[in-house]
Amino acid sequence: MPGKAPLILASASPRRLELLAQIGIVPDRVSPTDIDETRRKDESPRELALRLAREKAAACAGEGAYVLAADTVVALGQRNLEKAADEAEAAEFLRLLSGRAHQCITGVAVRAPSGQVASRTVLARVKFKRLTEAEIAAYVAGGDWKGKAGGYGIQGAAGAFVTAINGSYTSIVGLPLYETKSLLEGLGYRG
Repeated sequence: MPGKAPLILASASPRRLELLAQIGIVPDRVSPTDIDETRRKDESPRELALRLAREKAAACAGEGAYVLAADTVVALGQRNLEKAADEAEAAEFLRLLSGRAHQCITGVAVRAPSGQVASRTVLARVKFKRLTEAEIAAYVAGGDWKGKAGGYGIQGAAGAFVTAINGSYTSIVGLPLYETKSLLEGLGYRG
């Protein structure tokens, strides 16, 4: 019967779990996947986000279940700002974003129990104020940059750096809720 299959979230992100809970969806299981996230030659940030979401959904074991996967890419032009490896790289990313607009692109993929996959990308534009070295140092010292694309999380202290957003806030956090719910429902999920 459609909609009675379990839902697996193929992500270790606590933010994605929190976002799903906001719309009343609680996955039956959380099962992060480990895939190669290296950007391919000539792959745009949008193509990268979509490919990674689709590959994560495909790599997640869960026969007979709905699988939800997502990946967020922060791009400054065609440059992909991945998860910062250390404090120095996090500070470098913040200097690059300072006083400029950048894109947050989230790819979302849902695999139905039938094996059918639906996916899409959601793009949001974020503008940062000009950051001082003291602000960058304080943010980096706080550790909120860890594990976040672009070296920042808009839902934390970095929210004070944002002067404008054009697009989905929840996509910037890591899971565009409207599009995610639409993809799930389009494939028959009734959670």
